[in-house]
Amino acid sequence: MGLRIGINPLTWTNDDMPELGGDTPLETCLAEAKQAGYDGVELGNKFPRNADTLRPVLARHGLALVSGWYSGRLLERSPAEEIAAVESHLSLLSAMGCTTMVFAEVSGCVHGDRGRPLSRRPRLGDKEWRRLAAGLTEIARHLRRRGVHLAYHHHMGTVIETAEEIDRLMAMTGPEVGLLLDTGHLTYAGGDPVAAARRHGPRIVHVHCKDVRPDVLGDATRNDWSFLDAVLAGVFTVPGDGCVDYPRVFESLAAADYRGWLVVEAEQDPAKAHPLTYARMGHAYLRPLAVKTFAAAA
Repeated sequence: MGLRIGINPLTWTNDDMPELGGDTPLETCLAEAKQAGYDGVELGNKFPRNADTLRPVLARHGLALVSGWYSGRLLERSPAEEIAAVESHLSLLSAMGCTTMVFAEVSGCVHGDRGRPLSRRPRLGDKEWRRLAAGLTEIARHLRRRGVHLAYHHHMGTVIETAEEIDRLMAMTGPEVGLLLDTGHLTYAGGDPVAAARRHGPRIVHVHCKDVRPDVLGDATRNDWSFLDAVLAGVFTVPGDGCVDYPRVFESLAAADYRGWLVVEAEQDPAKAHPLTYARMGHAYLRPLAVKTFAAAA
């Protein structure tokens, strides 16, 4: 099976709230990721950003670099300016053998601001939709010439959040623009990751596997919490510990012949959710399900 299981370091240390797990060394994150059974890790704020430095760090733990988040600002700058801005990140991913880049448009975003509820996130007008779609297509073509797929990350608190916005983005962009399916963010936004996987299977080039605690989600939605308040309250957890229907999500992905990474990503407060315990839980649930589902579809 070509699929590999990775994990995001958010399990140990949080990029949006650096005080969460701030004292946890990178070596602990990597050692425990390997101990839990993962094949690779995504980038986080404690990782070296030079390939010659990062490569031996990951090699010591037998881990591959999966991908890494990039904050795009195509609504604020031109595609040419974005191409210049992304170069160092793209060069790192390319040098490390990554085949996807996690890309999210963050102009006006509110997900990193604990004082702003999610209802205040930005929405696009028709002109902004056209600008974003055209810019993303141009950036994605540039990445493809470097051997990397753009994996667009729909994300709470940003301009692309709902199932309808994902549908529109896929319709308006060229086929070079891939989709990162994040099961947790789409569920939070009121969407159905099973249906999204069916609709956009051929465009999905990366998958973030997080689960959602429905009781916390209900409170977050009713009370219009900020994204970070919802995270602190435990809205997300690892696969198998919430309400996402992973067997059906994987069946839809297998039907589309998905062969990319499956990445456990469940931002939680590490003081409440012991990182190694939850890393093991996610891996123990995900790997056998993935092997069974994708092998059956082969």
